[in-house]
Amino acid sequence: MKYEMFGEVVDGLQRIRALKDFGDVKVGDEGGWIEQESNLSHNRSCWVFRHAKVFGCAKVFGSAKVDGNAQVFGSAEVHGCATVSGHAKVSGNAKVFGNAKVFGNAQVSGKAQVSEGAWVDGCAVISGYAQVYEKTQVYGDAQVSGYAQVYGNAEVSGYAQVTGEARVHENAQVYGNAEVSGYARVSGRVYITESAAVTGEARVYGIKRSDGYAFCYVPDKDGIMRVIAGCRYFTMKEAKAHWKKTRDGTPLGDETMSILDAIECLTKTSPEGCV
Repeated sequence: MKYEMFGEVVDGLQRIRALKDFGDVKVGDEGGWIEQESNLSHNRSCWVFRHAKVFGCAKVFGSAKVDGNAQVFGSAEVHGCATVSGHAKVSGNAKVFGNAKVFGNAQVSGKAQVSEGAWVDGCAVISGYAQVYEKTQVYGDAQVSGYAQVYGNAEVSGYAQVTGEARVHENAQVYGNAEVSGYARVSGRVYITESAAVTGEARVYGIKRSDGYAFCYVPDKDGIMRVIAGCRYFTMKEAKAHWKKTRDGTPLGDETMSILDAIECLTKTSPEGCV
């Protein structure tokens, strides 16, 4: 055994104390609170730190850490080298594993999974059967739910929502009040921002300019088509006026105008009118 439960029972939980050295823990160190020994494995270096709580049928094993004021409960699992800290909560049948980190006030619930090197921070919520993995970051007040998947080096932040069976991957970023839903796919180095809404079976991959700047053309929540390129969020008319003013007569300007013409044409044949 590597720890014992001791002291007063508070709300059905007891504090733990290390019986030997392992990982960052020394013999005699007092840890956090658990309901029963099945909450925390005696194998390897997993640990529940001072103010953290693990209860219900939840399990922490491997080299995982639950720290800060975090709570893991229900039938949730935290394992591998994962860390749950801050005021984060992992509940239901959710799983956090690999080298994943869930911190801040983030919540992972339902049968959602956060794995590999993914980070979930802020007040972000991962729920349903959603999966967040690889080197993804989800933060702010963002929500990933349903059967959605976010992976690669993608980022979802602000008040953005990724729902349904949507996929956001590669280097895509979804932020602001944007929504990606249905069976939509967003990939490449594209930015979906402000109040953009990518729905149905849309495929958003963008067209990359020679300097790496990516352009996409998607509707907002009012159905108005918007050109998104970096922090730019224009109607097509505004976009052409902007780049004519700033790039007119330059090779990059000519390339930009060609891209704008191309994405305008492509939306007429692509699913849901997106590029």
